[in-house]
Amino acid sequence: MTTTTLAVLVPLLPFLGAVTGLLLGRTAPGFVRPLAVLPPLASLVIAVLVAVRQGGDQAVSAATELTPTGSVPIELALYIDGFAALVAVLVGVVATCVQIYSTGYLRDDPRYPSYAALVSLFTSAMLLVVYSGDLIVLLVGWEVMGICSYFLVGHYWETPEARAASIKAFLVTKLGDVPFLIGLFALATDAGSFRVTTVLGTVASGGLHHPTLIALLLLAGVAGKSAQFPLHTWLPDAMAGPTPVSALIHAATMVAAGVYFIARLLPVFQASSAAMTVLAVMAAVTMAGSALAALAQDDIKRVLAYSTIGQLGYMTGALAVGDRGAAVFHLLAHGAFKALLFLAAGVIIHASGTNSLAVMSRMKDLRARVPDAYWTMTVALLALAAIPPFSGFFSKEAVLGAAEHVATGHTEHAPGAAGWIVLVAGLITAVLTAAYATRLWLLAFRGHGAEAPDHGRQPVTMTAVLWVLAVPSLAFGLLYGQLPDWFDGRDLTPVLTTSVLGTGLALVGGLVTYGAWRQTTALAARVPLGAVAAHPDADAGEVEAEAIAAHAPAFGDVAYAADPADPGRLLLGPLHRHAAVGFHLDAVYTALFVRPVRAGASLVRFLDREVVDTYVRAAGALPRWLGAAVRRAQTGNVQTYVSALLAGTVVLVVAALLVATGA
Repeated sequence: MTTTTLAVLVPLLPFLGAVTGLLLGRTAPGFVRPLAVLPPLASLVIAVLVAVRQGGDQAVSAATELTPTGSVPIELALYIDGFAALVAVLVGVVATCVQIYSTGYLRDDPRYPSYAALVSLFTSAMLLVVYSGDLIVLLVGWEVMGICSYFLVGHYWETPEARAASIKAFLVTKLGDVPFLIGLFALATDAGSFRVTTVLGTVASGGLHHPTLIALLLLAGVAGKSAQFPLHTWLPDAMAGPTPVSALIHAATMVAAGVYFIARLLPVFQASSAAMTVLAVMAAVTMAGSALAALAQDDIKRVLAYSTIGQLGYMTGALAVGDRGAAVFHLLAHGAFKALLFLAAGVIIHASGTNSLAVMSRMKDLRARVPDAYWTMTVALLALAAIPPFSGFFSKEAVLGAAEHVATGHTEHAPGAAGWIVLVAGLITAVLTAAYATRLWLLAFRGHGAEAPDHGRQPVTMTAVLWVLAVPSLAFGLLYGQLPDWFDGRDLTPVLTTSVLGTGLALVGGLVTYGAWRQTTALAARVPLGAVAAHPDADAGEVEAEAIAAHAPAFGDVAYAADPADPGRLLLGPLHRHAAVGFHLDAVYTALFVRPVRAGASLVRFLDREVVDTYVRAAGALPRWLGAAVRRAQTGNVQTYVSALLAGTVVLVVAALLVATGA
């Protein structure tokens, strides 16, 4: 079987699994779990075969015209280079782990069949984006992911938080997709084709006429899909969905699509220095701002959500300095340890009965209840904090090293200003990342107080995948010496200067947070304790749905909206209350967009009801009044009718005589 044929099967199998699962979900429930797990697993195996055959060498390219358009052709095309081959393997690994994990996590959920089918469709759409060699076909996968995220984030639609989050995710990403679509059409107009290879050839020959405009339009879509400032606000709220969905969105689909898109079409962006500088500023603000926000969050999943935004900022920062190898390297490493973090968080939520770190900090021996989650999450947090030899160290140092090369003028792939912006922001974020990672670990696993609730052992399907993902979280970074062939020959060896700076700053961030925690723990010990509201027989999904509904869980008689044991409050000081609400960006959007739109809608409604409807009602009232007047003349008395007839005749005769006399 040819590589092209195998590549077609990679997105096709999860799609067929999704369709079959939707059709058989109610009539044959016994097939739901096999249909959820086997298609993405088979797709993963085939993706690995495609990657082995591709081998990081010449890209695999094939195309057939999808439909005659009469102008710019649309083709069903494949374009598989080293980046695409590796990213497809990542998507397959994470999707398979999520589906296996979900069989235990949502084992009693009545909507599991539709959930599993949507996850498979989500996976298929991302794989289509990864392998597609035509921008319109890529756009199809891009938009299918948007609608899948709407349904999956709103899985617990009984809660108002989930309903609002799903709508917000859909609308904010669509806000970016409108200019993105215009940018695609403008790009195809200049290149004369939607084919990726043709577009890249046009850029290389200098045939792109409007590079800055096109790049900025495309960046709007990327900012929405990959949750970059200022369109990142949907991602923390999307945590209202099931935890496995969060793992899939954050690690291998949706938010990874925007980064991957820029990596694939990086020459288009490099054609405009202004666009590269804008991308660098966007990455810097995203990195630093999201790290500060993560340090102030109480919900464990929102901490990880802001963490994802910040790590995506590192990836876009690497792209802003013209190094797509470093960006995709961090994308792959981040995909492994972020999926592990979310799935481990799901186990912790199940064990503790809450999403709140404040409540977890008042539970002793929680780590003893979830040893698998404890050890694997520790590995993932060390990778997140970029501590050597974990994978995050190597991938993050590749980003910082690339920024340092541009900043010091060793390469001209991007403006020097972009290099300095990314480098400084990346080093600041390294401190903050280690700080919030340490804070999360201390509050979740080093709590003091009452015994943690006993919900029984987690299903093996939930714990086994944690160890599967722990392997790349620990070891993937060590493969940097074997990866240059897959990354345009890019040498991924860590740079001494940034390695020492980045690691040193990370250690400082972790140690300072530990010291702050020791101080705040002494204060928290004086707060009275109560009993944890727990449901020992509850399913993990039910526990999470109830935690979302509560959103500000209470520990006995004490509500921990202001947890005295939180070192984040001590570290951030007066900035904490602003960081906790995402620096009021939602409030700004409400003032700038939501309220004016609602005011406009109210005005339109007033005009419709009080002005337009007035004319409509008048148009109906006038004939009604005339009819009433005529009806009064219809008395039914024959003498009255004859008298009126004679009177009318007399009037007509007199009128005729007057006319004749006048003549």
